[in-house]
Amino acid sequence: MIRTACLCTLFALFSPALYAAPVTYAITPDKTSIGLSWRAFGHDFSQARLQGVTGMVTLNPEEDHDDRIEVNIPVGTLVASNSLLTWQLKSDLFFDAERYPQIHFVSSRVASLGDGNYRIFGVLTVKNVSRPVVMLASLDSGKTIDPASRALALHASTAISRSAFGMDRLVGVVDDRVNIALTITAQSR
Repeated sequence: MIRTACLCTLFALFSPALYAAPVTYAITPDKTSIGLSWRAFGHDFSQARLQGVTGMVTLNPEEDHDDRIEVNIPVGTLVASNSLLTWQLKSDLFFDAERYPQIHFVSSRVASLGDGNYRIFGVLTVKNVSRPVVMLASLDSGKTIDPASRALALHASTAISRSAFGMDRLVGVVDDRVNIALTITAQSR
């Protein structure tokens, strides 16, 4: 009886099911996008979208200290509601895409809030200015992380101060707050 209990304890300690490994997902650029929205002239009508997002999402269903998200966003893919606004946003008035072609985000912590919801802490770098941000995120339709499915859909949102990133032009016309909505689709590697 003691021998059986010892064998069961040893099996449990060395069982691979006890030690879930983190799963790394590569962001699928053609199925991932970032939406920006802000108030201009006192109305909520200005919007832009960024495509071509690359990066990695690493999640461990058992230990959130293993979770990591890193995202690279090419500013050159930015498209706004009209060609003039697109040009203005890419120009040195705002993003200065020629000089600063990438936006970068890297998480410092991903905290599970339960039921497929997360709070993501990290650093956003725009125009070589890095600032901390916090995002609220959820897995699509509350799906659990399942390595067998090999896919992950994550929705996240946050808001930033554009002036904190050196984009302080046209303050009297365009609000400082920019809302960011991310739709990330990723495939496990």
